[in-house]
Amino acid sequence: MIILLGITLAVVILVVVTWMLLTRRLREKYAALWLVIALAVLVLGIFPQLLETLTGIVGVQVPANLLFAMAIVLLLGVSLHLSWELSQAEDEIRRAAEEVAILRAQVERIERAMSAGKASGVEDADGVG
Repeated sequence: MIILLGITLAVVILVVVTWMLLTRRLREKYAALWLVIALAVLVLGIFPQLLETLTGIVGVQVPANLLFAMAIVLLLGVSLHLSWELSQAEDEIRRAAEEVAILRAQVERIERAMSAGKASGVEDADGVG
């Protein structure tokens, strides 16, 4: 029963990630991670003895403990990656906000110069005052 649940979960993840990719709701760099996870779950669901073999190789007593340890390491990796992505996005947002502020100041300065020129009766470049 648990094997069928694991296989079903892997197939559901594969279908959802593929759908999200096709509808542009998920970027490729994130989809790759989820596809690898889904394929790993699928392989472990189809061949559960692989987890027992890995448990023996690593020296863990219970296969479930190895599974939980791998999940924790995976979650830590995803958290670290997302923190890095967030830092990059914050830098880009700050840079864009600074550029917008500079452009806004330039536009306001040009608008003031134009309105001051019209108020003093100076003609525009096209000859109209």
